[in-house]
Amino acid sequence: MKRKSIVALLLSAVMVAGLAACGSSNSGGTDTGAADDGATDGGMIKVGIINNDPNESGYRTANDADLKAMFTEENGYDASFAYSLKNDEQITAAQKFIQDGVDYLLLSAADTSGWDSVLKDAQDAGTQVILFDRTIDADESLYVASIVSDMNAEGETAVNWLKDQGLDEYNIIHIQGVMGSAAQVGRSGAMDEMAEAEGWNIVTQQTAEWNAEKAQQIVQSVIDAGTPFNVIYAENDDMAKGAVAALDKANISHGVDGDVVIMGFDTNTWALEELLAGRWNYDGQCNPYQASYIDEIIQKLENGEEITEKTIIMEEKGFDATTITQEDVDTYGI
Repeated sequence: MKRKSIVALLLSAVMVAGLAACGSSNSGGTDTGAADDGATDGGMIKVGIINNDPNESGYRTANDADLKAMFTEENGYDASFAYSLKNDEQITAAQKFIQDGVDYLLLSAADTSGWDSVLKDAQDAGTQVILFDRTIDADESLYVASIVSDMNAEGETAVNWLKDQGLDEYNIIHIQGVMGSAAQVGRSGAMDEMAEAEGWNIVTQQTAEWNAEKAQQIVQSVIDAGTPFNVIYAENDDMAKGAVAALDKANISHGVDGDVVIMGFDTNTWALEELLAGRWNYDGQCNPYQASYIDEIIQKLENGEEITEKTIIMEEKGFDATTITQEDVDTYGI
């Protein structure tokens, strides 16, 4: 389906004179790239991009920067951005973008559920939805394409690596991300299944909401309780960093030949350098660079082409401290 009918565009043009003085109004965390009069230049593709807080993690910062570099006026886009870690706030932003008449709604959902109603509204309004970064629990007919990481596969790769370490016992501190997010669901699910199958002991399983300080507090509480542990499975690099801070404070060794195995996700450059130095043991890749794939899909739709590959899974891998190289850090670090 093309962006908007020519009739709608002509009606919009007639209304511009009356609306120009009002400008565009932004609410909360919405950052608009539209012109001052709120009108879209002829030929510009209007997109509303809903993402998680770019300060959430190094991964999210890289993801946001990638999107902002692609969806520019120079590339033919009139782009507006909205950020939140809360599903209800994201849904409110989506409703506003739909009312504003965006051609495409790009969505990285804070939670996997609760999106059916607003996506149906988008469909009724002629707004085409493209998912990026994260999957949602919604019928595939409600979005045109999905460019995502396979969070389940990320978790499975990590826990299989941990199993292959052949530890005498597994006493695991499991630090989770924001509950209900696709990353948390996939990475937690893999650990839950493997722990049950292998009889691993989960010492504690708590969310730190991607936050280093909260992760440090979780680990510190386990140390203070005197509970033995030898693995920290943190669902992103920032939380792994916070966990390590608690270990360092308590003079507990970690990493290669240390007392505690450290596992993270996202492959921030600084995290891969921790692996290279032997201070961490494992880091799982989560590829943040999805903007070029989204642009390609939009251009196909604009040209009336059919989208034959509805779901694109980003290629990702895991890194082991004993085999990682400087080239890996330079190539895969974000």
